[in-house]
Amino acid sequence: MARKAKELSALQVGRLTSPGNHAVGGVSGLYLYVNDNGARSWVLRTMVGTKRRHMGLGGFPDVPLARARDKARAARDDIGQGIDPIMQRKAAASLLRAQQAAEKTFQQAADGFLEVHGDTWKNPKHRAQWISTLKTYAYPVMGNLLVRDVGQEHVLAALEPIWKTKNETASRLRGRIENVLDWATVRKYRTGENPARWKGHMDMLLPAPGKVQKVEHHRALPIDAMATFMTELRQREGTAAKALEFTVLCAARSGEVRGAVWPEFDLDAGIWTIPPERMKAAKEHRVPLSQSALLILHAQPHLKDCELVFPSPRGKQLSDMSMTAVMRRMEVDAVPHGFRSTFRDWAREHTNHPRDLAEQALAHTLDNKVEAAYRRGDALEKRRVMMQEWDDFCSDVRRGAEKSAS
Repeated sequence: MARKAKELSALQVGRLTSPGNHAVGGVSGLYLYVNDNGARSWVLRTMVGTKRRHMGLGGFPDVPLARARDKARAARDDIGQGIDPIMQRKAAASLLRAQQAAEKTFQQAADGFLEVHGDTWKNPKHRAQWISTLKTYAYPVMGNLLVRDVGQEHVLAALEPIWKTKNETASRLRGRIENVLDWATVRKYRTGENPARWKGHMDMLLPAPGKVQKVEHHRALPIDAMATFMTELRQREGTAAKALEFTVLCAARSGEVRGAVWPEFDLDAGIWTIPPERMKAAKEHRVPLSQSALLILHAQPHLKDCELVFPSPRGKQLSDMSMTAVMRRMEVDAVPHGFRSTFRDWAREHTNHPRDLAEQALAHTLDNKVEAAYRRGDALEKRRVMMQEWDDFCSDVRRGAEKSAS
C-alpha cells in the first residue's frame, strides 16, 4: 500500500521553492511542481482507466492550495464516474475553437464572399461597386454583427432609408446582402432562411422596384442634330474627341473604345473584333468599320510600348469622363452612351433595316431565348452596309436620309 503524503499547510507550500515534484497531501496524487526557473504549478498524478495521467490544475500562487485540492477532488470524482477529465478538457477546448472559427461578422463574411467570387467578375468596377454599396449602407447596420445573428430587422434597416429614393442601388444592395448570407449559410457560419431573399419575403415588406424605380435613360442627342454635332466634333483636337467620334460611328460603348488595342483591328478587312472579356454580354463582337471610322484609325499614331488605340497623354487608358468632358465643352446636353439610343432611333425611323440587325450592331442580347438559339451568324456584311449608311447620315443628314429612303 502506497504511503500517504503528509498534508502540508498553505504556509509550508509557500516555502516550497527548490526544483522538483513535491507531494502536498490532502488529496492523493496532488503535487506542486517547481521547475529550474522557480515557476510552480499544480499537477494531479492519477490513473484513468489503464493510463497514467498527469493533469495540470493551474499555477501557484494564482491557484492557492485550497483551490488546488478542490480541483483535484473534483477530477478524482469524475474519474470515479468513468470520465477522463483531460479528454473532456480537450474536447471542450476543441469545441471552443470551432465556435470561435464560426463566429464571423457580416463584414468578414462579405470579405470571404469577395475573395471567392470577386476575381470572376470581368469588370473591376463591379467589384468596387460591390464594396462601396456594402460599406456605405450595410456595414453601418450589420458590419460588426455576427453573420449568424443578421435578421430581417437588420436587412430592412439597411434598405428602407434608400428603397424609394435610390431604388436601383437599394435593389442591388439587397441582392448583395442575400449573396453574402447565402455564402455564410453554406459555410455553416449561420443557419435558417435568408432574411434578404426577395420572393415570398422581402417582396411582402417592400414595394416592388418597378413601382418606385424612376427609369432614367441616358441623355441622347436628337437624330436631326447629328450632322451639326459631328461637324463641330471633327473640329476638336485631342484623343478624347477622336475616341468620341469613333464611338459614335461604331455605335459602341465608351468603355469598349477606350480599351481598344491595335491587335483587335484588321484594317485591311475593315473589322474590329472585340474579345468576350471586354464585352458586357461576355461574347465576341465584330464591328464592321465605316469609311470615316477607318480614316480615324489610320490617322491614330502607334505608340511604342502602348497598344491602346486611343491612349491618354500618359499612355494609359482614357478615363470614363474624358468623352463626357468633350461634350460638356461643346455644351451638348447628352452623354456618350446616349449615341447608341440615337443610332437605334435612326435605324428604326430612317431606314428599312430589320430591328434584329440594329440590335446586333449594338451587341444586345436577344430576350427571346429561342430566337437567340437560332441566330448563329452575326450578319457582318449586312451590318457593314448599315454602319456606312449611319456614317453618311452623321456626316450629312440630307444625303443620309436620301440614301436611307432609296
